[in-house]
Amino acid sequence: MLMLVFSMLFMIPLGFIGVWWACQLWFFLFCFIFIFLGDFSFSYVSFGFGLGLDVVSWLMIMLSFWICSLMLMASLSVSFSYNFPGLFIFVVLILMLCLYFSFCSISMFYFYLFFEASLLPTLILILGWGYQPERVGAGMYLIFYTFLASLPLLSAILWLETSSCNLMYVLLKDQFNSLYMYMAMVMAFLVKLPMYMFHLWLPKAHVEAPISGSMILAGVLLKLGGYGVIRLLKCNYLFSLSVNYLFVTLSLWGGFLVSLICLRQVDLSMLVAYSSVAHMSLVISGLFTMNIWGVMGSVLLMVGHGLCSSGLFCLSSIVYERLGSRLFMLNKGLMSFMPSMCLWWFLLTVSNMSAPPSLNLLGEVSLLNSIMSYCHYYIFLLFMLSFLSCAYSLYMYSSSQHGLYGSSSYSVSSGYFLEFHLLFLHWFPLNFMFVCCDYYC
Repeated sequence: MLMLVFSMLFMIPLGFIGVWWACQLWFFLFCFIFIFLGDFSFSYVSFGFGLGLDVVSWLMIMLSFWICSLMLMASLSVSFSYNFPGLFIFVVLILMLCLYFSFCSISMFYFYLFFEASLLPTLILILGWGYQPERVGAGMYLIFYTFLASLPLLSAILWLETSSCNLMYVLLKDQFNSLYMYMAMVMAFLVKLPMYMFHLWLPKAHVEAPISGSMILAGVLLKLGGYGVIRLLKCNYLFSLSVNYLFVTLSLWGGFLVSLICLRQVDLSMLVAYSSVAHMSLVISGLFTMNIWGVMGSVLLMVGHGLCSSGLFCLSSIVYERLGSRLFMLNKGLMSFMPSMCLWWFLLTVSNMSAPPSLNLLGEVSLLNSIMSYCHYYIFLLFMLSFLSCAYSLYMYSSSQHGLYGSSSYSVSSGYFLEFHLLFLHWFPLNFMFVCCDYYC
């Protein structure tokens, strides 16, 4: 596993000498190599140097490599415009290293260290290559929400170290029965996911971030919170059973409210960002049911959502680069002058509403099974979440593709091969993993 770390470190000079294509090719190669390192079980393998690998960390690292390679493909304008391309690749590599160590670490302290370290490259991407002056405020929201919420987690980790002299996930079993300690540990991950009431930083960060920042934020960084919840609940199984109904209820109700907010959005990126909050509410509910259907459904939905939402942010950026706006009232009638791109709008929109054969469908069916077996009264909220998911997805598609378009739209390109290739690499694994799901489930 350290072989990949040293290989990524040796990629740094390639970025500074301008060999952009080599860095992108290496990320795809790492993704291909990592396919053969997975064990597809919840037991850790490949122990060594404080690192380990199970099926959850394997899927998350595969997703990280894939999204980082697509980030470089989507950000070729940084290289063409000489907007510090070497520094951009350096930041992406540091971010990938932080994600790699976060998902591989078997120590709670090292996970916390790299969990927080991943925020700094993300902040640099937003501040350095963002679009509007308001990106400074979005960066402040990101830092204050995530850093302040994770300080109680650091206190709980230090308390565990002094009381049990051990911070390895596999050896921590029901170490505490305090509600305050449990809330301190879980709050950092709920803000990162984010859960409703702690989600205000996410739309601001997505609107002001460049396309690469939105892709990595929606594709991978939100999943750090879900990954942390999985590790935490395995360490506190007995105590979690008595309090988790509160989180399941709050997250489902929050997902319902956020879905209603999506129907009132007039900005394309804001709608995709709020839909991420709605999808993550299902993930939170499935994780806190603490059964195998809920955990595997949450993992599959996190992977599917990472690919789907990243592709939707790519489409939003493609429209923004041509028309200079993400407002629905100015982006109507895209089907008329970008008919080929309309196909990708349709494919990714139906994947966002969990239509077959997307991986989102498999994850949501597993989560519905898990949550309804946990408490059958949740069926009303689940029905509304599924219905509203289709409603705001169709609202996004119809508002952008149909209607009268402005005269400024005549001069824009209908699409380039690079953009179609980028969208295909989002859509293909999202649907191919549904076909071969029995391979890793």
